[in-house]
Amino acid sequence: MDKLQLFTKQHIKKNMPLFRSGDTVRVHEKIREGDKERIQVFEGLIIASKHGSKSPSATFIVRKISNGIGVEKIFPLHSPTIQKVEIVKHDKVRRGKLYYLRNLVGKKKKRRASKILGMVFEESAEQPQSDEEQEKEDLKPAEQPVENIPVETQNSTPKKEE
Repeated sequence: MDKLQLFTKQHIKKNMPLFRSGDTVRVHEKIREGDKERIQVFEGLIIASKHGSKSPSATFIVRKISNGIGVEKIFPLHSPTIQKVEIVKHDKVRRGKLYYLRNLVGKKKKRRASKILGMVFEESAEQPQSDEEQEKEDLKPAEQPVENIPVETQNSTPKKEE
């Protein structure tokens, strides 16, 4: 391996979630203001991703509407300033690049929601779980008890026979 490949291999994040155009994501980015550091969240729709996911130059474009104005931000996928990426939901789209959404307004802009997920990528020192362990946690029943609510019948009044 040459020096360039070694350098890029060190900086590529291994456990990034698989997201595509049409996904709504929440990106947690480190912002430095003076000598202080804080995390700023940018939530919006992925309208494009470029350069694949393995390349160190891979990027994705997130668009949101803020106070009636469209805001787009380009995030480098393997940047050390990105701390966490959450996938809020997947929408069914038929294009790889959704640049046409820039010109649409209102109901024309709606997409078909296919799945709502809570997938999160977070940089941490913990070892990622195997797929089997993750499936077991997903299949566990909800810990909150379900209340028994009486169901009323639709025809509560008796019918008159003639």
